[in-house]
Amino acid sequence: MTHCILVGVPMDSGKRRQGCRMGPDAYRVAEIERALTDLGHTVEDIGNVEPDRAEAPDTLPSHLHAPAQMIGWTSALARTAEEALPRGLPIFMGGDHGLALGTILGAARHAAHEGRPLFVLWPDAHTDFHTPQSTGSGNLHGAPLGYVTGRTGFHGFPEVDHPVPHENICLLGLRSVDPEERDELQRTSIRYHDMRSIDETGIARPLADFLEVVARANGMLHVSLDVDFLDPSFAPAVGTTVPGGATMREAHLMMEMICDSGLMTSLDLVELNPFLDERGRTAQVMVDLAASAFGRRIFDRPTRAYS
Repeated sequence: MTHCILVGVPMDSGKRRQGCRMGPDAYRVAEIERALTDLGHTVEDIGNVEPDRAEAPDTLPSHLHAPAQMIGWTSALARTAEEALPRGLPIFMGGDHGLALGTILGAARHAAHEGRPLFVLWPDAHTDFHTPQSTGSGNLHGAPLGYVTGRTGFHGFPEVDHPVPHENICLLGLRSVDPEERDELQRTSIRYHDMRSIDETGIARPLADFLEVVARANGMLHVSLDVDFLDPSFAPAVGTTVPGGATMREAHLMMEMICDSGLMTSLDLVELNPFLDERGRTAQVMVDLAASAFGRRIFDRPTRAYS
């Protein structure tokens, strides 16, 4: 059984649309702790992280949204991840996807300390491979993978002392990619699978191939699950809805395969905006997906009425 460490990240500085700061409370109301303990795991809720005090240097582009807060969050979350990983499996309850700048930075430092490679699975509608200079919106929730792979331009942010190699990253469910990101991504060895390829071959094949690579390398696996990986008809509580996302069955299969592999060492649950939800529906979906990653199977799944 796993010792799960719940970490609340009430973070809304990665983009301009507000509401994700309520995400950690929504996960708690949806009984994520009970879902995990019912599966036999131990759970420790360490409460909510607060960002460090930070200042943004003048060398960052002026159009960035809340860069000082982003630097502070990145520093605090990297430290939190480093402290939590030796004790168990941290689940970072966001919060916007900008939190992954810090969670992956901390996970990479821990993996280096353990002498093991870090791998990242990124189920998301977007690549989030921008830099502060390339993002047109100025929203840094679109830049985590750019940062943790060592792209330049993140002035004032903590040093990425252990960049995640491109070949250690797998993106699943893409369907909204900025041209600059697409061009840069195609020059890398990052594995990426858009919804067309998933429609054609299914989600199991590319995921199984990636998990096999992680296992052969004795790698640590960080999973960063964005609500918008799912089709908005199932999960409406996200500010970046893109139609044509993964089905509930595809998402649960992905999480069940992750569980079967035994490789996951840390987990992000991001971009849940309860202000946009329908009677807690998306929060419950995300809790159910998390439960699948920790051993719940179809025969264990309760029937719920949302009336």
